[in-house]
This record gives sequence, structure tokens and C-alpha cells, in this order.
Amino acid sequence: MNLGKGNGILVLCVEKCIFALTLCVRKCCDSMILCVEKCNDSMISCVEKCNGLAFLCVEKCKDMKRKIYDQLLEWKCQKHHKPLILNGVRQCGKTYVLKEFGRREFESLAYVSCDRNVNLQAIYSGDFDVARIIQGLSALTGVDIIPGKTLIFLDEVQAFPQALEALKYFCEDAPEYHIAVAGSLLGVALHAGISFPVGKVQTMRLFPMDFEEFLMAMGEEQLLKLMHSHDYELMNAFHEKLKDLLRQYYYVGGMPEVVKAFVENKLLNQVRSLQNEILSNYASDFSKHAPSQEVPRIDMVWQSILGQLSKENKKFVYGVLKKGGRAKEFELAIQWLVDAGLVYKITKVSKPELPLKFYEDLSAFKLYLCDCGLMGAMADTPAKEVLLGDTIFTEYKGAFSEQYVLQQLLATGLQHIYYYSSDTSRMEMDFLIQRDGVLLPIEVKGGTSVKATSLHHYLMEHPDISAIRYSMLPYRQQANITNMPLYGVFLE
Repeated sequence: MNLGKGNGILVLCVEKCIFALTLCVRKCCDSMILCVEKCNDSMISCVEKCNGLAFLCVEKCKDMKRKIYDQLLEWKCQKHHKPLILNGVRQCGKTYVLKEFGRREFESLAYVSCDRNVNLQAIYSGDFDVARIIQGLSALTGVDIIPGKTLIFLDEVQAFPQALEALKYFCEDAPEYHIAVAGSLLGVALHAGISFPVGKVQTMRLFPMDFEEFLMAMGEEQLLKLMHSHDYELMNAFHEKLKDLLRQYYYVGGMPEVVKAFVENKLLNQVRSLQNEILSNYASDFSKHAPSQEVPRIDMVWQSILGQLSKENKKFVYGVLKKGGRAKEFELAIQWLVDAGLVYKITKVSKPELPLKFYEDLSAFKLYLCDCGLMGAMADTPAKEVLLGDTIFTEYKGAFSEQYVLQQLLATGLQHIYYYSSDTSRMEMDFLIQRDGVLLPIEVKGGTSVKATSLHHYLMEHPDISAIRYSMLPYRQQANITNMPLYGVFLE
């Protein structure tokens, strides 16, 4: 037996074994390192995803939730949808809500502002060839416009009338596309002679945020759920909290930018500063967009509204504007403000009987502002007067409370709201509406005093009619009068 040879083999065997062991250890180490690295990557990825979701959740919570969003969803899902027109007063949130709607509900958003956009003239020139327009808008926005997957959004459309006129051809020749337009002065523009595609579009109106939307912005979803349950006994337990939130709404109003600022930092001076900025923008619109000869009269009407509302009967009187003032001097100025959405015009009826439209008295009306927060800013009402105590509810002959109730009624979609006052002023109804073929008188009381009024006498003579009274009293049913707290207007 040759030990030398055996020794060689043994050495070789040991070397191979050591090599294999080394390799094994290396592989094991590499696997462990890879495993740890993968685990770290996964953990990092998981944390990043989690952080991302948390951020997204926070961002969504910060959004100004608007009830019109559900209407937009219905429009999107309609099999035979028409082009959409969204109008509303300047800075009430039209651009924001349509952009959010486009980003969330569509794969892409093709957004174009029509204000001073020189490219639109070339896109819309010619015979309104929809295929050519879509191609042009796609090139302008850098977005592939795909039917059912892209929202085309043309903003400030009143600045470019051709885009509004072309909606007719989108309806007739390309109904598969989703196109929406918005404008703050659409009403003004249409009265200035812009061709409106009658019957070829669907229109929606966005108002400033109502009290329900304000509560959502304030994070009071659970309180809202309670209110919508119509458990008034339980709701009464939160009467003081709701009253305090209502005071805040009176001060802040419903302009989304103002609400957002208040929700984020509660700085009252900042709220007033933003409101005054909005009012300044409105005033500049007078000179920019109204006929030059009407601008002084528009300003006179605008500045007089607070004084008119502080009167006992709140009827608009031309003589307040100037001595001997007449309707023919100011009717165009008033109409401009109405068309711009800056004021609401509520007409008197000669009789509180159905149909209300038949008894409409066009010569007598009240003018209200578009937002109670802006009303407070115009009146320069101190924060302590609004937020502390209950004086704001009754101050200025209850003008703030009437303004507030009207805003909430309009936000529910009511289009025809009237008021009634007898020639002797012994019988008054703050608001009158016709709902489901039934007459509904509405009384507004800013405080808690709800003594017998002319409404009682009217209801005694008409026992088949029920009425609603809004006041600072909790909910209660009193014969054929439903006493509803002011903070519950949207519940009806």
C-alpha cells in the first residue's frame, strides 16, 4: 500500500471538503444577506406604501367635500349624457370640484382655461368639427382624449363663447365624450348675446358651501349622521354645540377658500381678510365685465343691500339708492348682479295661494347676498358679536338668519322661492315655496321668542296647510307648525 499516494488523495479530499464547506458557508451567507436585504426592501416598501396611504388619507380628509359630487357621478354614469355646464358665483369652488371629479373618476383629465387662451381660436375656427376640436384640445393639454376615460374640462368658458356654442355639436356628433364647462359669469355672458345650446346640455348650479358641508369640513361627520337619523330628542342633547357651530358658520360663511383656512388654523382675522379679498374681486368684476354705463348703478345697488335688509319688511326700495329713484334706472344693474350670482332676488306674491307663480308680483322683491360670511364682512361685524352670545341671530332685524335660511333652501335645489306681505303688513311670511303640489309657508325667527304671529292666524284659517318655523329653539311639533332649529334647515 502506498501511503504517499494515499496521503495525496487524503489531502485532496480534505481540500475539496474545505472548499465545499467554504462554498456552502458563502452560499449560506449570501442567501442570508439576500434574505435580509429583501426583508429590508420589503419593510421599506411596506412603510413607504403605508406612509403613502396615510398621506393620501390625510389629503382626502382635507378635501372640501361637496354634495354636488353625487350629481356629477350620476351625470357620468348616464348612458345618454349631454355636455355639462356648471355655473355659480365666482370662488364658490367650481374649478376645484370638477378637477377633483376628473382626477378621481376618470383615467385622465384634459383641463383648459378659456381665459385669455390664444390657442382656442385656432382650435374652434371653422365649422365646429368635433373630431378636429378634440384633436386640438388633446394637443393643447398633452392628454390623449379617450371616450369614457377622459374628462374634458373647459374653465371660464364665458371668456370664449365659441366653446359654449360647440357643446351642441358634442351632443349631436360625439355623445360618447364627457365634456364639462364652468364659468362664474355665465349668466351675464348669456344675457350679453352668447348663443346657448338649448336642449343640448345639462346644467348644474354650485352654491357656496351650505351648513351641512361646513360641518363635514369641520370633521363633524358623526354629528351629521345623528342629525340625519331624525332622532330629534337625541339631537336636542347637542343643541348648544350645534348652535356654536352655527355661529361659526355665520362668521365664516361658505366660500371654500375661507372655510379651508378656518378649518386649518381658526385665525379669525385671516377669515375676514380672505372675505374682504373676495369682495374686492367682485367689485373689480363690475368694472371689467359690466357695461360701463351700468357700473355706478351696480355699485349703488350692491352697497345698499345691507341697509335694505336691515329694514323691518326688507323690501327693496329704489328711493334708498337715490331720491326719486325708479325701477327703469336700476333694473339692468340688479339683473347684472343676479346673473353674476352675487345676489338672490326673492319676489313677492300678491296672495299666499297656489300656484305661486300665478300671483307673482314682479314690482316687489327682496335682495339677499350670496353668502352670509361675506355679508358679515361687508357689515364689518366684529367676531365677538357673531361668535359670543346670541345677538347675531336677531341683529339687523334678523337679516343674518333670513340670509342663512335662504342660502340653505337654495342649496337644496329649490328654484322658486317667494315671500308674502299684506298691504297692511299685518300678515307676513318670510318665505313661501311650492313643494310636491303643496304650499309651504316658512317663518324665520333669529331668537327664541316665537309668540303668536300672523302665521298662526293664517294657519287657523287654512287648517289643511302646514308650516315650518326656523328659530333657535330645539325641535318640537306644535299643531300644524314644525319648529325646527336653524341648524337643521337641510334636514327638511
